[in-house]
Amino acid sequence: MIPYGRQHIEQGDIDAVVEVLRSDFLTQGPRVVEFERCVAAYVEATHGVAVNSATSALHIACMALDLGPGDWLWTASNTFLASANCGRYCGASVDFVDIDPLTYNMSVPALAAKLVQAEQQGRLPKVVVPVHFAGQSCDMRGIAELAARYGFKVIEDASHAIGARYLDRPVGNCAYSDITVFSFHPVKIVTTAEGGLCTTRDAGLAQKMELARSHGMTRLPELMEGESEGPWYYQQVSLGYNYRLTELQAALGLHQMQSVDRFVARRHALAERYDQLLAGLPLKRPHQTPDSYSALHLYPVVLDDAGQRHRVFEGMRAAGILVNVHYIPVHLQPYYRRLGSQPGDCPQAEAYYAGTISLPLYYDLGEAQQDHVVAALAALLSAGK
Repeated sequence: MIPYGRQHIEQGDIDAVVEVLRSDFLTQGPRVVEFERCVAAYVEATHGVAVNSATSALHIACMALDLGPGDWLWTASNTFLASANCGRYCGASVDFVDIDPLTYNMSVPALAAKLVQAEQQGRLPKVVVPVHFAGQSCDMRGIAELAARYGFKVIEDASHAIGARYLDRPVGNCAYSDITVFSFHPVKIVTTAEGGLCTTRDAGLAQKMELARSHGMTRLPELMEGESEGPWYYQQVSLGYNYRLTELQAALGLHQMQSVDRFVARRHALAERYDQLLAGLPLKRPHQTPDSYSALHLYPVVLDDAGQRHRVFEGMRAAGILVNVHYIPVHLQPYYRRLGSQPGDCPQAEAYYAGTISLPLYYDLGEAQQDHVVAALAALLSAGK
């Protein structure tokens, strides 16, 4: 079987985790702090806050920005559910922005047009969550210009994009956003088995997120109401959750971060090879913009004939190639349709979804396996003529 994505684990990763198992700390401890500092330094941000998943990271990012009932969060429809659900966790309403037909990222012209209409209706968003789909950055400079004009906050959902660059700087530096969120799920570029992390340049936002990930609890006297009663003393100063990352996960992530550039470079080599092998087939290959360097979490193709997608998908899986589809537009999900979304709201996202298939792309994918993927796809497309 050839999966669409898979973690890459080396002996050093295993050794790092075993070392923690033999240490005094298994939950929150020094490795978590090291991991936070490592990622923040890598992306040129000031603060890092690690949590148990990117979903949790999105949630505490929204909490830190005081998103709540009566507010609106907007995100791209071409994303995983968590990019929208984080707004609902805070009691906010959620709406969706259509995508660019080349990059499949949030369309800045579509966002601008939607903002004009929303301003007239008195329902501007408080938070916008652009998603760096497949590892390629959105046009963050354009989004930041709109944020300054309309007064909304920006959370970059960079779950796909550790190791990516935008305008020659690492994604996650928050030059054009308030907070950036990364995922370390096993199919991502770097893994902590499960985990997420927020980066920011704002110390106040970092402090809020640190409280939110651990029950709203603090032992810092400067955050308490009244005097501390002693070294054992803590206070809950806000509502929070148990979203903490373990030492085991942080140790794995720390060792994996040593290889992030190598991991991304390998993905680029494989993607370039796909580009060559797929040339001439009736499909659209991923487009890379000149102002970004993608982390290439995914390699999605779009079939010229969307009507063949179901047959091709099943044929690939029957051949032992576990292709996938990223993503079903979130605004078409029953939950969000009950809240008012409907087909036609994001026509570009819907058109992209109708014909897309994600081909296998991961560090250990061999060239012979890649040849098998392309041969199977070509045969299926030829059979459908």
